[in-house]
Amino acid sequence: MAALGVNGPEDDSPNWDNVAWRRHEENVRRLRGRIFKATKDGDWPQVRNLQKLMLRSWSNTLVSVRQVAQHNAGRATAGIDGQVALTSPARMDLAEQTHRTAQSFMPLAVKRVYIPKANGKQRPLGIPVISDRVHQARHRNALEPEWEARFEPKSYGFRPGRSCQDAIQVIHVTACGATAQRLWVLDADLTAAFDKIDHDRLLATIGNFPGRTKIRGWLKAGVFEKGKGFTPTDAGTPQGGVISPLLLNIALHGLEEAAGVRKERSDPQRTKRGSPSLIRYADDMVALCYSKQQAEDVKTRLAAWLAPRGLTFNEDKTRIVHLDDGFDFLGFTARRRNGKLLMKPSKAAVKRVRHRLSAEFRALRGTNPATVLAKINPIVRGWANYYRGAASSIVFAALDVHLWRLTYKWACHSHPHKPRPWIVNRYFGRYNPDRQDRWVFGDRNSGAYLPKFAWTKIVRHRLVRGNASPDDPAQAGYWAERRSKNQPLLDRRTLHLLRRQHGTCPICGELLLHADREPQSPREWEQWHRTARKAITRQIIAVYGNGLSDDARLVHSFCLRRTTGGQQEPAPLNS
Repeated sequence: MAALGVNGPEDDSPNWDNVAWRRHEENVRRLRGRIFKATKDGDWPQVRNLQKLMLRSWSNTLVSVRQVAQHNAGRATAGIDGQVALTSPARMDLAEQTHRTAQSFMPLAVKRVYIPKANGKQRPLGIPVISDRVHQARHRNALEPEWEARFEPKSYGFRPGRSCQDAIQVIHVTACGATAQRLWVLDADLTAAFDKIDHDRLLATIGNFPGRTKIRGWLKAGVFEKGKGFTPTDAGTPQGGVISPLLLNIALHGLEEAAGVRKERSDPQRTKRGSPSLIRYADDMVALCYSKQQAEDVKTRLAAWLAPRGLTFNEDKTRIVHLDDGFDFLGFTARRRNGKLLMKPSKAAVKRVRHRLSAEFRALRGTNPATVLAKINPIVRGWANYYRGAASSIVFAALDVHLWRLTYKWACHSHPHKPRPWIVNRYFGRYNPDRQDRWVFGDRNSGAYLPKFAWTKIVRHRLVRGNASPDDPAQAGYWAERRSKNQPLLDRRTLHLLRRQHGTCPICGELLLHADREPQSPREWEQWHRTARKAITRQIIAVYGNGLSDDARLVHSFCLRRTTGGQQEPAPLNS
């Protein structure tokens, strides 16, 4: 391929495995920071020029392809064209094609698929083709830093560096204590927010962003559903698009002001006394108010603000309650008892995970212990990781009883003619050397075992600062310190190596466990643990060295192949 100019590859045969990722990631990070700072300074001509530079950047193209085709969990999911990029040559070809067609590409319709919701209904998703997903990632890198500098401090959904736990923690901070006064809650949910956003309003809010025409193209691209054909889209942004969560946040920007929230002049991050406090996670929101009348007024003002944007409240899920009666939000239940606010896993969430575990064990009958552990471990670790910041000890203990019954029942079904002492001796023992517990389910061949929910330490989540953003160059130290405090649930040896290496690969300098944001639900935590386990067993992460503890290192396997010319295979790393 010929050279693509100053912002494209300069050699005739670029190799994906030889890309200097540290340099390209740093280029994108630095440019995002400049866009953020220019927005804060109100220098709009500079903002637009920097965004144009980001959209022309070869580094942005490479990083976007890597995010979409290598890191994202949905990288193997194709759009209507059936195309994916799962090999290094395919990813480099995709990067070159994307960069070459940056100005001329035409968005294609999304593929309609359905996934089950917690209430038994189906959630429609729209899967763009992989080239559109890469272009959307490129545009997100240009648009997101501008809005990160503008978003409201208590907006937590689908934003870098923020999570569900932040939304839950700010509710706890606002309403905890015997002297708390915001005790009435407007628990609100929007009806099909992704599907009903008004396009004209959204585009007007985006303003003169250089990629505005392309965003309009994605909004109007339409949907193709098997058996129904093509359907044009006059409203909404499809769930499943890379840029869709950002567009939803942009469309809902201004909700705090609409609700009547007032800030202190001396500290814009603090809400004035007497004013309601609005906490939003994507299209779910909670308004903490001083009285029932104030909550009703907030609902009326918000309904009037949402109507021109094509959005309405879901009246079945929207209610006004007192904190003494409690309410559910993001899988947690918040309720005051005896002047104390308790945040616990909701009954619905506990019921779902119990049913999920029961269904999985029924499906695993006839398999071996290794298969059981590979399937169940991520569910247990993911669910415990999501709820470890709440008052979950009692729930964890009850789930351990349920889990033990399921494992014992599975073992008895596998050996119906064996006596109980034989079954107990075969499948249960002191597998965890750090616990004096002889009733741990495990695999005697490998030594792997099933962790218990109660082993997860309850750790109060550290609330993110209201004005903090990873795109702010002035807060780089804050985010580095924050990442070092949030340890994933991995084995002790891997955690020791990650801590010693500050979580980075010594060859490329990038994070070993890459994530653009913290998992946002038990399912996403489960997916994270599955990905980490596969990365370890498939040697995406590997121990590099002679195997001794003093010089063992965690490295990316593609970094190792690049430095050794493919002559040395990484050693397996067991979790």
